[in-house]
Amino acid sequence: MKKEVNQLKFFLDKIHLDASRLYYIATHDEKTGLYNHASFKEIFSLELDKAKRGKPLSLIMIDIDFFKKINDTYGHIQADKILLKLAQLLQNQVRKYDIVTRFGGEEFFVMLPNTKLKKARDIAERLRKSVLTNNYLRKYKVTISLGITEYKEKDSLEKMSKRADTALYAAKKDGRNCVKIK
Repeated sequence: MKKEVNQLKFFLDKIHLDASRLYYIATHDEKTGLYNHASFKEIFSLELDKAKRGKPLSLIMIDIDFFKKINDTYGHIQADKILLKLAQLLQNQVRKYDIVTRFGGEEFFVMLPNTKLKKARDIAERLRKSVLTNNYLRKYKVTISLGITEYKEKDSLEKMSKRADTALYAAKKDGRNCVKIK
């Protein structure tokens, strides 16, 4: 009887571990380990509800400048390593409750709960400067452009994303490696 109980415990532990792995795979980006876009949308909707009740919420959209050139010059494997390094740097530069996600390609979102626009700008500048001073990323001449927005009444993820994207486009138009607000 003890042997059967031990075997059952072993199989239950294995099922639990497998379920945890599957959950991680379903909610995280495979290249960076950050939350994937679907998870981000789910978490964002919870934060959006808080914003509708008066809590500040800001959003930063980040794009690696000239990433295609990096890809073409150093190859896809190295470009993937650069994505991972940037993801780790972003994650390490924000607060524990901020959410960093890979939006797709070389674009990232940073959701900043309980954060007004001025503080979000400070965070974005810190992120931009940390890329410039990171030895690994500097070796590949990596820079980032950032667009920021803050929750406005009756906003949705789509509206905030569009404003952040517009600000990001303005940063690119103004020479890249800068922060713009919309």
